[in-house]
Amino acid sequence: MKQVFTRRDRELQEFEKEVPPSNYMVWGILSSLFCLPVGIVSIVKASRVDSKWSSGDYEGAWKSSESAKKWGAISMIAGITFIAAFFIFYYIIFATTLKT
Repeated sequence: MKQVFTRRDRELQEFEKEVPPSNYMVWGILSSLFCLPVGIVSIVKASRVDSKWSSGDYEGAWKSSESAKKWGAISMIAGITFIAAFFIFYYIIFATTLKT
């Protein structure tokens, strides 16, 4: 089956080849402070963006960029949730010991 590309599709493909995607390395490093195991995944994905871009794998670079962003967000959410749960649990224990 032959694909038909519109003018906009061609322009988008040319734009993707000219502008490298963000590697989200800072996002990965900061997110590893909140949840280390998942943050490391984000850092690994972010480190692959530039190497794929320079080797000409533009689609792979864009996919790695989106994956780094996704894993960074997951790490931040997991870390913040864990920290909030810890403080809530700590507050409950502390409040019950003051009442007795």
